[in-house]
Amino acid sequence: MSGNGIKNPGLVWITGASSGIGRATAKLLAGEGWTVAVTARSQEPLEVLASECTSFKGRIRVLAGDVTDAARMAEIVEVLEGECGPVDLAILNAGIYLPMEVTDIDLHKFRTSLDVNLMGVANGLAALLPKMIARKGGRIALVSSVTGYGGLPTSLAYGATKAALINMAETLKIELDRHHVAVSVVNPGFVETPATDENPFPMPFIVPSETAAKRIVRGLKKGKFEITFPRRFTYLLKLINLLPRRWYVAVVKRATGWDKLPDAAS
Repeated sequence: MSGNGIKNPGLVWITGASSGIGRATAKLLAGEGWTVAVTARSQEPLEVLASECTSFKGRIRVLAGDVTDAARMAEIVEVLEGECGPVDLAILNAGIYLPMEVTDIDLHKFRTSLDVNLMGVANGLAALLPKMIARKGGRIALVSSVTGYGGLPTSLAYGATKAALINMAETLKIELDRHHVAVSVVNPGFVETPATDENPFPMPFIVPSETAAKRIVRGLKKGKFEITFPRRFTYLLKLINLLPRRWYVAVVKRATGWDKLPDAAS
């Protein structure tokens, strides 16, 4: 049933597995005995990951590919299911954070963010869903972000794509329940990754990638639709987002210090 959590180790496919949350989750699941297919654009970091897991209960299967390449995503799923059997769990995690402010509109950043964060997930879904629907089983987890809850500074492109993923996950949940295919959406707060290393602002309650992986896997085992952490931060954001939008904007400006920036007209 679509509401059940993951149980016995099976076959999982993780995109964006060369670093950060994807890498940590791959190692955690391989340690629990899963066969873990890992995908990212570059082969070398995936091979390094596989070499670190040779003594684990499970195994790593390297299938490099760019999530923006729909044909390659379809090929990976075909190869994977042909060699290893049905995909029990897919964690569509690949994403890119390109900070942008209104004073530096960059259409290339917009297109890249849309292609990777949104279309990359769509390409994975297109490859997976027909098979999962046909066999009436499996779980798909979309990795979004709390930036998808509401607008935040420097997230002009990134936040828009993450909001779209939350909307997409809700639609998938509504439509896939009757097909017995489960859906989860992962909305982390700040996680220590190569992307957040570049952030020039304070990141409250930031957690290591390994902690994020544990919380994601725990949520998947419980069959949760939304997996969000750390809750003391993400639930505060949820509460703020219940405010009228004008008030929400004022609160975020104050909390982030954006209200103290000098007036551009001065």
